[in-house]
Amino acid sequence: MNDVAKTAWQEEIFGLLKGSGVRQVAWVPDAGHAHVISRVLGDPEMRGIVLTTEEEGVALACGAWLGGERAVLLLQSSGVGNCVNMLSLVSACRFPFVALVTMRGEWEEFNGWQVPMGRATPKVLEDMGVAVRRVDEPERVGETVRDALEAAFEAGEAVAVLLSQSLIGRKDWGSR
Repeated sequence: MNDVAKTAWQEEIFGLLKGSGVRQVAWVPDAGHAHVISRVLGDPEMRGIVLTTEEEGVALACGAWLGGERAVLLLQSSGVGNCVNMLSLVSACRFPFVALVTMRGEWEEFNGWQVPMGRATPKVLEDMGVAVRRVDEPERVGETVRDALEAAFEAGEAVAVLLSQSLIGRKDWGSR
């Protein structure tokens, strides 16, 4: 996938977040979300929040909702394991919740440490009461993210969209 094609679906995500009234977007830095993060930081109507660990984003999303705003958490699949205990808050209090998860440990993964959590991510989320929608094709990203936003903010569900590693592309750390 070329850079223009990657940017198109990532720009679609940003447009959907903004169009659905999301005003707070939290993340632990991740190259797979770099375009959306850059767009959020450049938008005066949105607030980007850098986290030190992913579970802070779960609490932030719940607090945003209590304060009358919508928030989304951007994270990598390796960070899902850090959120398990905090997802109890979402389940017990029935907060609407949206997480956009870039997957690792699958297509063209070079780092074996990413594989176990990549495999476990869907089941971990489902076990914590989060509905999982997976997207592997750029042309399906928009409808999948739109569905997640509507399910969360109109029906009160907790939803994670798994953005496959084939969408993001191989991580490149330069010459090794």
